[in-house]
Amino acid sequence: MTESVYKVIELVGTSTDSWEAAAKAAVEKASETLRDLRVAEIVTLDMKVEDNKVVAYRARVNVSFKFEGR
Repeated sequence: MTESVYKVIELVGTSTDSWEAAAKAAVEKASETLRDLRVAEIVTLDMKVEDNKVVAYRARVNVSFKFEGR
């Protein structure tokens, strides 16, 4: 079996609809420039509040992808 190495980066996705949409936005944006995404882990969920109202949902997500160093 060949051994592999993975790199993990932290992203914050935002959405005015939901935490799920915020997490999805982070992963989809990462997939535009990173190859071979493997795992997305939700680390923290929070909300932006203005004038006593929730205006945005935020999801802090760790995304891992296969590391291909030279």
